[in-house]
Amino acid sequence: MIVEDITETGVDECDLHGSSSDHSEVHSNDSSATLGTLPGEFVGRRWRVFWMAFKFGIYTILTLGFYRFWMKTRLRRWYWSSVRFGGHPFEYVGDPLEKLLGFLIAVVILAFYICVVNLALMFASFSLFQGDFPAYLLSFLGVVPLWLFAAYRARRYVLARTRWRGIRFSLDPGAWGYVYRALWHWTLTLVSFGVLWPRKTFWLEKYKTDRTSFGSAPLEQHGCWRILFIPFLQVLIPAMCGVALIIWIGETGHFQGVEIGLSCILLFWFGFGVVHYQVQAKRRLTELKSVGEASLTINPSVTVVLRIYILGYGLSGITALIILVPILVIAFSTLDLVDVNLRLYPEISAVLSTWGLTVIGIASYFGLFLMWSALTHAFVTMPLWRHYASVCELRDTETFSVVTQRPRDAFQEAEGFAEALDVGAGI
Repeated sequence: MIVEDITETGVDECDLHGSSSDHSEVHSNDSSATLGTLPGEFVGRRWRVFWMAFKFGIYTILTLGFYRFWMKTRLRRWYWSSVRFGGHPFEYVGDPLEKLLGFLIAVVILAFYICVVNLALMFASFSLFQGDFPAYLLSFLGVVPLWLFAAYRARRYVLARTRWRGIRFSLDPGAWGYVYRALWHWTLTLVSFGVLWPRKTFWLEKYKTDRTSFGSAPLEQHGCWRILFIPFLQVLIPAMCGVALIIWIGETGHFQGVEIGLSCILLFWFGFGVVHYQVQAKRRLTELKSVGEASLTINPSVTVVLRIYILGYGLSGITALIILVPILVIAFSTLDLVDVNLRLYPEISAVLSTWGLTVIGIASYFGLFLMWSALTHAFVTMPLWRHYASVCELRDTETFSVVTQRPRDAFQEAEGFAEALDVGAGI
């Protein structure tokens, strides 16, 4: 009943537990919950997460961005507690202060990189090449390893602060090993013009999965990267046809009805292929993971996921534009850019002076992104979580009866680099 109350009323009650509950040494020995197959479900409500995201977004603006760490923590607690297997919810016990501290540390390190390394690169670029392009290129390439490093560390922190039935997840240290492998697989992918993308997907997922544990039980990623190649054909074929069409248009200079129609078809096919590959890769990789004898089956629908993307982002975009258009009309009319009757009222135009337009611009900017964030949570993120959770089953769960707790991962830097580099900034 306690969990039901938390889910129905939001995450405010979760704050009563705080991160201190993460110190409890709970063992998964409840035999009534470890037998047979545990179906997945998602019990969260759409409008609850909409108002949470909107309200927390306002708090973030009013605090000049500092509340974002509390916003992410409370939203995660809501999402995690809404996902259940056999009635047992997940728990997220991350601490927003850990996120803030990690962010400040990362900002100091990145400030050194920007001020010292970039300055040296710029000086060398102008001295050797009489231009700034080499400096920008090397600076970008230098950030890529940090981006990959941050992504792995963010995953480690999230897993270390996630529990199910009182047992902690964990991810072994290995960020630099992940960086090395990611750079290698990305290089192969680029050299092969994207053909080896499934290979990259599989091996990077295997590296992370094989270092993940649920309590004392390690996870394993089985299979071979070639299982992802057939789904990837839905991306590869339209991409190759598109390149051929571009070459044809470039050589002939002919871009009329037939070429426009083919371009639209290939573009739609490519978009469908991307979603199809994401869904099928998630399904195949998930079903080849195991924790001892336990395994997870999942059967998501490509059609449902595609519909969520189209309707969710479409509705969010239309709603955001409805909010933005009146503000733009007022602003443009003041600048005599559009012919509307508002210019017939000079007293209104006088009020909307330069400072007025500045206020309108700032309000429209934040209002647009506030509404976009809240709507995408309600119509994209939450429906996707609900769909994936509803098509999951955890099988052969007898393994969990002997799983014991593991020590708490005192990972104090949290997601600092991920926040600073905007990696994994979402849920």
